[in-house]
Amino acid sequence: MDDKETTYYFPPPEYSDLDLSFTSTTTTATDPTTTSSRPSLARSSLTLSFNDSRLSTATATNPTTLHRRPHRHSDPHWSAIKAASTLSSTGSIHLRHLKLLRHLGTGNLGRVFLCRLRDYDHNTQFALKVVDRDSLSSKKLNQVQTEAQILSLLDHPFLPTLYAHIEVSHYTCLLIDYCPNGDLHSLLSKQPSNRLPLESVRFYAAEVLIALEYLHANGVVYRDLKPENILLREDGHVMLSDFDLCFTADMVPRLETRSHRPRRSTAKKPRRCCHCFGHRRPEEEEEVVREFVAEPTAAFSKSCVGTHEYLAPELVTGNGHGNGVDWWAFGVFIYELLYGTTPFKGGSKEATLRNIASSRVPRFPVQDEQEGVPGMAEARDLIERLLVKDPRRRLGCARGATDIKRHPFFNGIKWPLIRMYKPPEVRGLVVKKAARSHVSHVTGGALSPRRRRWWWKGLNSIMRRHMGSKRNLNSNQNYFCYANGSGKVRKSG
Repeated sequence: MDDKETTYYFPPPEYSDLDLSFTSTTTTATDPTTTSSRPSLARSSLTLSFNDSRLSTATATNPTTLHRRPHRHSDPHWSAIKAASTLSSTGSIHLRHLKLLRHLGTGNLGRVFLCRLRDYDHNTQFALKVVDRDSLSSKKLNQVQTEAQILSLLDHPFLPTLYAHIEVSHYTCLLIDYCPNGDLHSLLSKQPSNRLPLESVRFYAAEVLIALEYLHANGVVYRDLKPENILLREDGHVMLSDFDLCFTADMVPRLETRSHRPRRSTAKKPRRCCHCFGHRRPEEEEEVVREFVAEPTAAFSKSCVGTHEYLAPELVTGNGHGNGVDWWAFGVFIYELLYGTTPFKGGSKEATLRNIASSRVPRFPVQDEQEGVPGMAEARDLIERLLVKDPRRRLGCARGATDIKRHPFFNGIKWPLIRMYKPPEVRGLVVKKAARSHVSHVTGGALSPRRRRWWWKGLNSIMRRHMGSKRNLNSNQNYFCYANGSGKVRKSG
């Protein structure tokens, strides 16, 4: 391909953060929790030069900002933070209250350390992200500010909690959750052919979908979805990380009403002679379902950032993009979990970008060992609907996760209870046993189909009685709340 054709596939220089030479170096790290073997295109290696012991004894020049989270108030991490701040003479957390245990890794903006609170017996561990502002360009400083701002908004089980934001001299320190199980990319590398079973893919995809739904509901477009940025908590559930490539936009939530006709049951029921009493019972009754839709459809940016294998076509061509880039990346993510590679991967980064920008449709392996597995056809259909080149026709771009959750691939998932599901048993994943029982996986688990049906029927009945409405656990009801009262997020960049 000649130079003229090649430049067509890349964004104009004035709108792009993309390194067209592809010569940026990757960082080395000592822990898979914070490393990425496939760095984002807008990121380059960063070396921080500071003394760890000096950092641990430094005093803060600005007051520490503690970020209370109502949904995490019973978390032991908050108990430790509250105890330390109570014992502090200033009533706030300083770096001198933290004991650095080891270096976890080096990212594109700073270094991450494993730490715990001094003078506190409970073995509660945190991750401390340290950024040296003097070593960053103005563009990367804006990314640091963006990440800190977004972290301060989050209050969700599948997103990190910002426990403290500490400004010390020319350092910015963010105290967040530590995920001992590393990232999903490292877990994939331990699997046969770097792929997961279908049920495991459904579990991780469902949790990532809920996290993206929450971000979009707060007007945040993620733009950096990939297995390397999906960390695994101690309990086996996911946690998205790295929010420096995000951008925010105004978002107005709305409540929509649609008619829903429940699926017919396959079980044979005895006939009832209703016509003897002068009326016929309708075979199927339509239910009116109210759905909460919160999608930043007005979001727009021309910055080309992200990881090349996950870039959406509109992002590669530089014509501007919006919320649809996250749903494209979500389709690539599901494909990689299923098949161990990305759908448009070429022999080089340039070839991959050309494949994405071309009219080529995603191809699936002709002979696959999971071909006959129930649900594989639905998984492929979902991927095809997400990997539509035209964002106007792409699933999720208009109504977000509300439409994606209704896809048959996610049938059977009780969305309000998803955080209670038991994580799948995957090679290389060590999950801490929870004190309370969990629903066994996304398909319902050990209960027999009959007992499970009666269990959910009884739970539905209790919820309808207490909530005063006909609400079904199978519906796409959202259980998250907004970070601000108005439902709008101020637009940035």
